[in-house]
Amino acid sequence: YFEARARSRASRAIRALLELGAKEARLLVDGEERMVPVEQVHVGDRVRVRPGEKVPVDGVVIDGASAVDESMLTGESIPVEKSPGATVAGATMNTSGALTVRATAVGRDTALAQIVRLIEQAQASRAPVQRLVDQVAAIFVPVVLAVATATFAVWWLAVGDATGGLIAAVAVLIIACPCALGLATPTALMVGAGRGASLGVLIKGGEVLQRARRLDIAVFDKTGTLTRGEMSLLDVEASADIASEEVLRRAAAVEADSEHPIATAIVRAARERGAERSVATAFTVVAGHGAVASVDGTRVVVGRRKLMADEGLEPSAELERTASQWEALGRTAVFAGWEGRVCGVLAVADTVKPDARAVVDELHQLGIEVAIITGDNARTAEAIAREVGIDRVLAEVLPEDKVSEVARLQERGRVVAMVGDGINDSPALVQADLGIAIGTGTDVAIESSDITLMSGDLEGVVTAIGLSRRTLRVIYQNLGWAFGYNIAAIPLAAVGALHPVIAAAAMATSSVSVVSNSLRLRRFGRARSSPSGAAATRLTTAAVERLRA
Repeated sequence: YFEARARSRASRAIRALLELGAKEARLLVDGEERMVPVEQVHVGDRVRVRPGEKVPVDGVVIDGASAVDESMLTGESIPVEKSPGATVAGATMNTSGALTVRATAVGRDTALAQIVRLIEQAQASRAPVQRLVDQVAAIFVPVVLAVATATFAVWWLAVGDATGGLIAAVAVLIIACPCALGLATPTALMVGAGRGASLGVLIKGGEVLQRARRLDIAVFDKTGTLTRGEMSLLDVEASADIASEEVLRRAAAVEADSEHPIATAIVRAARERGAERSVATAFTVVAGHGAVASVDGTRVVVGRRKLMADEGLEPSAELERTASQWEALGRTAVFAGWEGRVCGVLAVADTVKPDARAVVDELHQLGIEVAIITGDNARTAEAIAREVGIDRVLAEVLPEDKVSEVARLQERGRVVAMVGDGINDSPALVQADLGIAIGTGTDVAIESSDITLMSGDLEGVVTAIGLSRRTLRVIYQNLGWAFGYNIAAIPLAAVGALHPVIAAAAMATSSVSVVSNSLRLRRFGRARSSPSGAAATRLTTAAVERLRA
């Protein structure tokens, strides 16, 4: 039954993943656009992708320039600049300019279809977890029946008291009734799952608890998991004769008409810092490099080094040194210049979540090594790792290789927890011994995981692992009590020291003890922020219904 439900959940996750692809494509035929179902696009066909549309197939850009949001595949928040010769993946979002793309892979050969196959393969390769109680019960029940039969036979044949033998045999059967054994696991799971839900942690099944107990490494995805998943302005450095506020004001005026995440971060920071609003005119985007506009009658250039060089603007040695230091910390340096020189530089980055350092420290206290896995460059990943105290860096890892990295760790004997939120994390979440999905992520990631955190709060990772281990410990305590009770009581019943009525009372007491021990899990909790109020109630209820369905 549980395996059937798991397969059903997996198929729903895969269907949801496939639905992210474009349903139609603008096929170019003799220079004219025709809207056709994406299934009718063949390798070699040319398709037009307008701003705000999804790329229908994998292909190569042959005309146009734009920024493509690949976060649904790569998990990275910054759109990637595309120009002729660049490759694009199906189901990614074109954010600005129009592109003409020549199809190189369609249908089951696209990157999206490959991720679907990775999920299917990872799920098929997972060995079923043998349940301890089922194993023991298969032996326990026949043994008890044999003991009861032997008790009656000894009393009747050796003692000559068939009535006493019958009473003793009945007492053995009553005292050995596996009620406590049957309650040991489900009551702990029920209480633990209920407590987890109240803390924003959803645990999908008892086998998850056994894997959580043996964890020795936790692998975190970067974007949206360790970081906020959105760009923020961190610092502004200006030339000695110019105020940093002026640099921010002019840069924000230029970027106000841009939809690029870096531009959005600059504009938002200017608004939050109360910078004077200015209206830019003659706005022009230089694809992949920045933007140019007129602010207060002055031509202002904002963007990367190459754009500054193309415009004949040179940064001072001090500004160049500052920019290099920021880049070494994994930040993006954005230059702003006017009147023949670079006047300032702005640092923009995807900031780390405030609780990341504390969570990593707590995982270390639990004896768990922590790693970061990302498609970003090694310098950015290492900077974040140093900031939060992460032990191992897995950088420049392609989406399809994340599952391979997890499998490689498992081949070395490691018990791996994978924490992620994006579609690209789904195969790795399935492959890992314990998949933990951030609830602010995609539905596919949530469906592919073993544990779902109902908020983006990383403290939930520690709570999930701690609750899983505590619940499993309670299960073992319940089983120990149930077996200990039977081992001690069965011999007493066999020799006639326990009347069936007393045996029935003792059996009931054993069951109550197991339930009471399980109820202790209701007191499990951590000093952390958790979803509250009506919004949290709606979130948790919706998630529970989705996972239950």
